Amino acid sequence: MSKRSFNDYNLGDEIKRALAVLKYETPTEVQGEVIPRALENQDLVVKSQTGSGKTASFGIPVCEMIEWEEKKPQALILTPTRELAVQVREDLTNIGRFKRIKAMAVYGKEPFTKQKEELKQKTHIVVGTPGRVMDHIERETLTLDQINYLIIDEADEMLNMGFIDEVEAIIKKLPLNRVTMVFSATLPKDVENLCHKYMNTPINIQIASTGITTSTIEHSVIEVKEEEKVSLLKNVTVVENPDSCIIFCRTKEHVDTVFAELEKSNYSCEKLHGGLEQEDRFAVMNGFKTGNFRYLVATDVAARGIDVDNVTLVINYDVPMEKESYVHRTGRTGRAGNKGKAIMFATPYEGKFLKAIEKYIGFEIPVREAPTRQEVAGGKNAFEEKISGRRVVKNNKTARINKDIMKLHFNGGKKKKLRAVDFVGTIAKIPGVTADDIGIITIQDNLSYVDILNGKGSLVLQAMKETTIKGKKLKVSKAIK
Repeated sequence: MSKRSFNDYNLGDEIKRALAVLKYETPTEVQGEVIPRALENQDLVVKSQTGSGKTASFGIPVCEMIEWEEKKPQALILTPTRELAVQVREDLTNIGRFKRIKAMAVYGKEPFTKQKEELKQKTHIVVGTPGRVMDHIERETLTLDQINYLIIDEADEMLNMGFIDEVEAIIKKLPLNRVTMVFSATLPKDVENLCHKYMNTPINIQIASTGITTSTIEHSVIEVKEEEKVSLLKNVTVVENPDSCIIFCRTKEHVDTVFAELEKSNYSCEKLHGGLEQEDRFAVMNGFKTGNFRYLVATDVAARGIDVDNVTLVINYDVPMEKESYVHRTGRTGRAGNKGKAIMFATPYEGKFLKAIEKYIGFEIPVREAPTRQEVAGGKNAFEEKISGRRVVKNNKTARINKDIMKLHFNGGKKKKLRAVDFVGTIAKIPGVTADDIGIITIQDNLSYVDILNGKGSLVLQAMKETTIKGKKLKVSKAIK
């Protein structure tokens, strides 16, 4: 089934154009297997590690098959965590950018009414956590009668987090004539049962996992006493001197301690765990993606949904208790064909967890020695130089696709009887602008947002200061968000 390029699939021009800007050139193994079958509307159960390109494997066909004119949601994607929901929504918005596909994320700890208002607008794709999706279904703010695609992402994690019953309750409410795709790094019995019960002769696709955990990532373990971990961490980071690094800890308390130690030593770092406010978590994730700091200290909850292409080093400060976590954590590096390193600190008491991980991944993790004094002294200057400079992010996909886009804010909306066609009709008449230069349009009661593509934002902004829409003069400005 493998294809050499995305042009080999029968994709529309808008999707192809977005893939070119996003630098998606050669399909990964999972994309090569999934995309052609998904385009034929087949139910799929896909076993594939994180970091293998699976979001695009369902995102590309879903964006391709969305009917732009339809106002009600056509695809529902369930994810176990809020971070992952936001990440998937961002990826799909990027892929569907030139087709003007509107994807939105719904999750807890954010005002329900805000999401309810957004769902009243034309929305093509809804990505969400099971609890909040169920909430919207029960309160009838999410209409399901046009849902043609259901995607369950990280199904094994749904099970671990106790969401499987809610997932089943949601499935029961969906139209029967839909396409269902399930993605999971492992396939526990309960997930398999769910697939057999609610899917239509699904095709099983298994992407060999060991290739992913070994070919692009260099794994090693350093044996250490608990009380010597902090000094080991500092020595390892000096010698490795990574461009960007995630340090995984088992508990929030460990994250707080390690973060405090690094901050004291002037590392450019932030922390991420479930005890932080949601807004702070998103701010930290975005800061890491855009290169505001170099070191991220995090718990497992943060491992999902971190899609930063050039994390060069992952340090497992604590051996993960669950063998699957090792794959998810280390899968944050060596992504998108880059090389990465994964170093684990193991205390004498953690032997059995280490053995379980090795059995699960199918190879022994090589033991390496702690850095010597000479190595640390030798690396000090280069380390000091790098730690004071800002990290350069080579491959921020969202920044690349948004480079030529300006979001305009108009002070009129539904209450002035304005519709998307009114904006399109008026803006497309501006000399040098066509309907293809207009992106996603969001109309609220008293204000509207219009994305102007292809670097034409300033031109449209100037022209619209003098132009009426439906005979109404609206204030227009560059949107802050």
